[in-house]
Amino acid sequence: MFELIDRQLSPLGLAAIDALAPARGSLVIDIGCGAGQTLLQLAERVGPEGRVVGVDIAPRLLEVARRRTAALGQVELVEADAQALTLSTSGVDAIFSRFGVMAFADPAMAFANFRRMLKPSGVLAFCCWRSLAENELDALPVAAAGLTAMVDEGPFSFADPDHLRRLLEAAGFGDITIRAHDEAVSSGDLDAMVAVLLKVGALGRIVRENPDLRREAETRLRRALLARGDPSRVALMAAVWIVVAKP
Repeated sequence: MFELIDRQLSPLGLAAIDALAPARGSLVIDIGCGAGQTLLQLAERVGPEGRVVGVDIAPRLLEVARRRTAALGQVELVEADAQALTLSTSGVDAIFSRFGVMAFADPAMAFANFRRMLKPSGVLAFCCWRSLAENELDALPVAAAGLTAMVDEGPFSFADPDHLRRLLEAAGFGDITIRAHDEAVSSGDLDAMVAVLLKVGALGRIVRENPDLRREAETRLRRALLARGDPSRVALMAAVWIVVAKP
């Protein structure tokens, strides 16, 4: 399942990594590194002379990440709440996150902590979701299942770019770019896409918390995706912000 989720999210994370542009030999922190795909991508950018520190609060995901990065000496994993993270280092070159910044209990505290860890020349870059209405990737599945009213708005908490900018400015960032990025993403064929959408995202959360809804939701979702055409590759549009902030 991790491979299918990675296939869907990888293009969006890579857009943020491109915006981060980590230099070879640099120290990068990956916030909410999850099962580790972004650690592999960042490690390739910084090279063996660099260092990538993956931070996540979920030990099960970190165990997967540990297996996937075992051959990379430049990767270190830390189980911690990133908003209160402390590192024994003189300064961090870059901080990155692929959808790991929207779930903080106190985002202002988290961004201030990231600013504190960065070198004066450092950079923060991440991708986060825009609104549910703009994200076909989430909006279509919940609408097809008739469950839009049950959506948790937490993952879309940074949909307002002005709110996001104010948070970053209050944390001490002065050079801030917030760019809209839209891209069709896929986990593969119809079965793969249905499996992922019932596991993660807006619909995934609803059926996890309400398992009695799963069977009907799956039937309706499968019908809606089939109506789009070729079942060998099903893609939905994702709408994100690519954010770059510097002290």
